[in-house]
Amino acid sequence: MAELDADLDHIIPSSVLSPFWAKLVVGFVSLVCFARSYDGDFVFDDSEAIINNKDLQSETPLGDLWHHDFWGSRLSSNTSHKSYRPLTVLTFRINYYLSGGFHPVGFHVVNILLHGGISILMLDVFSVLFGGLQYTSKGRRAHLAPRASLLATLLFAVHPVHTECVAGVVGRADLLCALFFLLSFLGYCQAFKESNKERTHFSTFWVLLSIFLGAVAMLCKEQGITVLGLNAVFDILVIGKFNILETVQKVLHKNKSLENIGALRNGGLLFRMTLLTLGGTSMLYVRWKIMGTGPPAFTEVDNPASFADSVLVRAINYNYYYSLNAWLLLCPWWLCFDWSMGCIPLIKSVGDWRVIALAALWLCLIGLMFQALCSEDGCKRRILTLGLGFLVIPFLPASNLFFRVGFVVAERVLYLPSAGYCMLLTFGFGALSRHTKKKRPVAAIVLGILLINALRCVIRSGEWRSEDRLFRSALSVCPLNAKVHYNIGKNLADQGNQTAAIRYYREAVRLNPKYIHAMNNLGNILKERNELQEAEELLSLAVQIQPDFAAAWMNLGIVQNSLKRFEAAEQSYRTAIKHRRKYPDCYYNLGRLYADLNRHVDALNAWRNATVLKPEHSLAWNNMIILLDNTGNLAQAEAVGREALELIPNDHSLMFSLANVLGKAQKYKESEALFLKAIKANPNVASYHGNLETAQQLSTLATPAEDADLVPSTHVEAHNSSSRRPDVLWPP
Repeated sequence: MAELDADLDHIIPSSVLSPFWAKLVVGFVSLVCFARSYDGDFVFDDSEAIINNKDLQSETPLGDLWHHDFWGSRLSSNTSHKSYRPLTVLTFRINYYLSGGFHPVGFHVVNILLHGGISILMLDVFSVLFGGLQYTSKGRRAHLAPRASLLATLLFAVHPVHTECVAGVVGRADLLCALFFLLSFLGYCQAFKESNKERTHFSTFWVLLSIFLGAVAMLCKEQGITVLGLNAVFDILVIGKFNILETVQKVLHKNKSLENIGALRNGGLLFRMTLLTLGGTSMLYVRWKIMGTGPPAFTEVDNPASFADSVLVRAINYNYYYSLNAWLLLCPWWLCFDWSMGCIPLIKSVGDWRVIALAALWLCLIGLMFQALCSEDGCKRRILTLGLGFLVIPFLPASNLFFRVGFVVAERVLYLPSAGYCMLLTFGFGALSRHTKKKRPVAAIVLGILLINALRCVIRSGEWRSEDRLFRSALSVCPLNAKVHYNIGKNLADQGNQTAAIRYYREAVRLNPKYIHAMNNLGNILKERNELQEAEELLSLAVQIQPDFAAAWMNLGIVQNSLKRFEAAEQSYRTAIKHRRKYPDCYYNLGRLYADLNRHVDALNAWRNATVLKPEHSLAWNNMIILLDNTGNLAQAEAVGREALELIPNDHSLMFSLANVLGKAQKYKESEALFLKAIKANPNVASYHGNLETAQQLSTLATPAEDADLVPSTHVEAHNSSSRRPDVLWPP
């Protein structure tokens, strides 16, 4: 190992080789690269996993976190994504509590600090992987490859592919998983602290603690369980000094000598492998039991290759996805928040020129595996094997080999595998330096890669600061991705730019004619612009494609109501409620339809259902008060108004409606007080001031107050299409 470190002498100066200075440099560099994201917004999946996740709020019992998925849904629900990461959600909840609400700065700072801590830990991990595991007489682990471990760690710390994990708050699942993954590996190394050259001694306590930390990593993200596989490979190759090439040669020559295997057995290898196997099996069993109803149903747009009928087509595309992941590690300049929905067209024959990419990948892998197995240099074999192990093993859950996953390419799943890539790249720089007389060009290349990657991290972190920048940055990388156009359109619609939003929604539907969420939101905008005929066509097509799309059924009902097609509207509302029983907004709109038809009792019942399902549904409460007021049921209107204000005490529209009722009931002082409170809450409504003056004119008590109108129907947009499928899925 001293040879590799000597080859890197001209790249890493000796002045930063002490463990303290090395960790200081790594920590500083890792923080600087992503510091720009500290004051960014909640973007992309953050909305679903944080803002809309009730598990973060104190009203939700802590115990519920263990029965809910990453997005706050019950795991037993058929609609659950089955991403079980309770410890990650717990950290979000702590962030929410300490920040006093949904203030993104605190969330982002924690992510940045986590990446810095992981990078520092990676220095110790690379020291073991490059230099082997040796302890001094004082019980301290010897750092036998300081230059190689520092260079690999710097390459890891500044890798741009990590931006999604660090700058996106939901990336904390990957960061926490990586943290406990590394702690588990280092804990496993600690088990051999008392070993010597003559005999392998190990501590069962540290082995069990390592398994426990692996379980903790899995509770942060499913990928964490793979640390047990890495620990096993490390134990066999480094602790047991198992020579694969020598064993193969013995088998081929029918050598019945089992001395080497006997030595491993004496060292406790089989016992440790048994512990790791039992630990992993127990984790998987518990995971399956927790998942309950089985895996979620993915759609073809999530992972088109997995739906291909031909085994050959699936195999070719899976391998092409691997080559794209490798390219992101090698050249992380083209990064995208989402790679689904047509971003990567399916390879349907071996004549596609993209087959060259997967051929190149396997040529490289086969070459590395050949060197890892057949090299006469034991250190080289160990480094290459461990590097490949760190590259491949953490990636296996995302590989589609064992089960279907809900994505095509995902930068976030490369956080841990990138450590193996950095290890192999560092070894390559050492080999290049060894065979090159001119050392300065090699040093310049290494320095250039570090600086370019650091610059890319800063730029990419800026793109993750807001959804507008993030989504628009994807246009140049994945112009065929319908979800990119959808999300840009949704942002524009939220900003009130309907004309531009329509353009992007139409492009999303053109790229993916079955994109029901884009149809739904486009239909809503067209409805607001009174283009009712096209809106009805789009929403009808959406529910035809997905008959249980409750939001589209409800919005279709609103459009049909506007077209005076009341029977069709009622049927659409009823269908929406059939597919989503707890749907307060739909009950509200159904009540509005009944009010238009003068079916007052039905309207009141529908609005009451809305308030039962959602007690803070202000619009439903308001319409009940107004309808009862307009039909002369003042006592009942007053009772409903007081009930509503107990639940929503700061709603000025409820204050106004109840004040009108009290005025008609000749309770002028109480009416005046409520008008004043409504004006204080919202001083810009003219009717509030007008009715206050009426209430104050005690000499003309018969002057009627201005009645409020029923609040119109309200539409609902489709759930944000950015909602991510689970990264890893253990089969039932």
